[in-house]
Amino acid sequence: MSTQPLPDIPASPEVTEIERALTRITYLSTRARQHERLMALAEVPLDRAAVALLRQVADSEPLRPGELANRLGVEASHVTRTVQQLQKSGYVTRVPDPDDRRAQRIQLTDTGRQAIARIRDAGARGMQLALGHWSPEELRRLATLFHRMVDDFLSYSVDEDTEPVAAAPAETA
Repeated sequence: MSTQPLPDIPASPEVTEIERALTRITYLSTRARQHERLMALAEVPLDRAAVALLRQVADSEPLRPGELANRLGVEASHVTRTVQQLQKSGYVTRVPDPDDRRAQRIQLTDTGRQAIARIRDAGARGMQLALGHWSPEELRRLATLFHRMVDDFLSYSVDEDTEPVAAAPAETA
């Protein structure tokens, strides 16, 4: 994968503030202490990598390990180790790939579904406490904008991963 240079367009003050806020949210939500607290509330003894993988599997059809690695932005070997850990603990299982019987996909077990439900519930309850003074309309607007932003990030990421296509010369009239 080649890294394309960013266009020489300055970021607007609004985008700069969004980047700053996202950096703060990411820091707050990924701190080790926060993760440990969430796992204690959910009663799920998993590290951050395992939880990220469980969340990804829960949000999709069963995926091949390579697909999981791509979606998580990690090396396949990381996924292999994490899947082995989760499989030993009973959270995931390997199932045949219906498109290629030689390949396998990773799927949640009932234990995995229960664990991710508890993790999400504990996270949502904590968020509810923090955002309890927001109106339902503000929360709906924020959720809509976050989903839109994620979709745009994913779309940009796909575009970024493809080589640029030379533009056809403009026709002159």
